[in-house]
Amino acid sequence: MNATPARHLDVRAETFPIAGSFTISRGSRTESQVVVVEIVQGPLRGRGECVPYPRYGETVEGTIAAIKAIAQDIENGLTREQLRQQMRAGAARNAVDCALWDLEAKISRRPVFRLAGLPEPKPVVTAFTISFGRPEVMAAATAAASSRPLLKIKLGGPGDVERIRAVRANAPRARLIVDANEGWTAETLETNLAACAEAEVEMVEQPLPVHRDAVLGAIPRPIPICADESVHDCATLAPLIGRYDAINIKLDKTGGLTEAIDLAREARNLGLDLMIGCMVGSSLGMAPATLLAQDARWVDLDGPLLLAQDRIAGLRYVGSLLHPPEPALWG
Repeated sequence: MNATPARHLDVRAETFPIAGSFTISRGSRTESQVVVVEIVQGPLRGRGECVPYPRYGETVEGTIAAIKAIAQDIENGLTREQLRQQMRAGAARNAVDCALWDLEAKISRRPVFRLAGLPEPKPVVTAFTISFGRPEVMAAATAAASSRPLLKIKLGGPGDVERIRAVRANAPRARLIVDANEGWTAETLETNLAACAEAEVEMVEQPLPVHRDAVLGAIPRPIPICADESVHDCATLAPLIGRYDAINIKLDKTGGLTEAIDLAREARNLGLDLMIGCMVGSSLGMAPATLLAQDARWVDLDGPLLLAQDRIAGLRYVGSLLHPPEPALWG
């Protein structure tokens, strides 16, 4: 009887330049720093990618250190459920979890969607992000992207009424969603929501800072409000009821596909709509999320479209139509 080949862990940082810059209300950047995990077993290699996010106290160095701290457990056969019990939700766990899924798919010769009991992925329409900036700058960026069917507009500061009006004027036929990145206040909330409703925005994401969002349950919501920074994993879901109409599931927040599947199921049971989102990363980071995107109301997996260059053999985008990953990439 042949012995199971030993596992070996490899973890490293990689950098992808962004096309131009990516700007939200909290700041701007010109490159995406990701952490890649590879779990090698004989000739097979499972891969996962995460984007450490400073908003949640994460750094590339800290993420790599957290993964290396459990290297022996991973190499000794750590399971996804053991990983979920051992490591907190966040970027580090996401990269390991997705690498374990990918490795199991390669060992079993069955795609991840079958292993997870999910429907076979089909192409989906993804949003395309318009960065935060002066109204005239956002208007020009919107005009250049106006043929795309779904645009995600970054807001989050004084002048947002003018920004959303400028965007709508330059994309009269596109569907619009808005992400305020915690940048509004209780005083500006209703004015900004009214402007978004006037512009026929479909949804506003995280208008208020975490722990200051109770007011959302006490005012009329003319359009759906989606939680992002306020929701991470299943444990953070219950306080959102009555305040939000949808949640944005990002694997870097949930700590991987394993928790994300459970979070999506629980959210639906509570009557919440789903958005499947991402940090700005490469196709390797987007690929697992495509499995959850199949019946989401909104999909925002445009990370590779914002890069100057994606990784080789990445996801295939035809305009804004995102195709499922090939097994050579992930899953």
